[in-house]
Amino acid sequence: MKFFFNRPKSVSPPKPLPNVKTDLKSICSEKPVIIWFGHSSYLMHIKGVNILVDPVFSGSASPMPFLIKAFPGSNAYSVEDLPQIDLLIITHNHYDHLDKKTVKELKHKVNAIYTPLGVGNDLERCIIKEEKITELDWWNSSKMNNEIEIIATPARHFSGRGLKRGESLWASFVLNIFGYNIYLGGDSGYDTHFKKIGQQYGPFDLAVLECGQYNTAWPFIHMAPEETVQASIDLNAKVLLPVHWAKFALAYHDWDEPIKRITKIAAEKNVDIITPMIGEPVTITEHYTNSTWWEI
Repeated sequence: MKFFFNRPKSVSPPKPLPNVKTDLKSICSEKPVIIWFGHSSYLMHIKGVNILVDPVFSGSASPMPFLIKAFPGSNAYSVEDLPQIDLLIITHNHYDHLDKKTVKELKHKVNAIYTPLGVGNDLERCIIKEEKITELDWWNSSKMNNEIEIIATPARHFSGRGLKRGESLWASFVLNIFGYNIYLGGDSGYDTHFKKIGQQYGPFDLAVLECGQYNTAWPFIHMAPEETVQASIDLNAKVLLPVHWAKFALAYHDWDEPIKRITKIAAEKNVDIITPMIGEPVTITEHYTNSTWWEI
């Protein structure tokens, strides 16, 4: 608590973050398009199907909204901007991944929800109908149809809201959709599970992995940027999208330290990385143009 309330000013950006305002309802692509909303929230679209992961649009990642507020410029999107969601994925029940205010606003837009064991209890409290929710244990899979399969895979993390911990599972996910193979990392410390997942389900066209909110005091639940790059190598991922940064200050490092460190080590290890602005559409398997937009 002493460190939390005495964090340096550099944990937040000096000015509002730039963003791209995309008409999310008009996206139409035969290849996967991904739009990152900051932190670990993102939308994927392919062939008329929309997948939303860990949406947090309330402007806060805390039960007390005044504690962990979104950076200015990072909260450019709202539920009203979203199209109908065919598949909502919630990786675990922490406030920066399961935002109940957002889920309540989304409930009429979502057709199906996939989440780890036990998280359905939190979702049902958002007045989500039980028949919409599919809970998966690690290594369990479910097919939405012949073209879409989702597999829950391990992650090294924990769960908890308020003072209660360990009442639900946390997970990463493998998404096979229209012939594309995508890894959705959720939150995880580095460990051997990345290698095992890569051997069993790789290679991946894209790996979405956390790279921020790390600290030497909690090395087993969040990765340092260098570990994130190694995890993408272990997964046998063709391209890495680093997330879990640029929206909330949950740790004590400079707000832009994660992206500076990860782009440096990715270049040294010849790992392809994409660094879109918030709201900027990226089409998977096409040529990627990266800018250092965080140099504000």
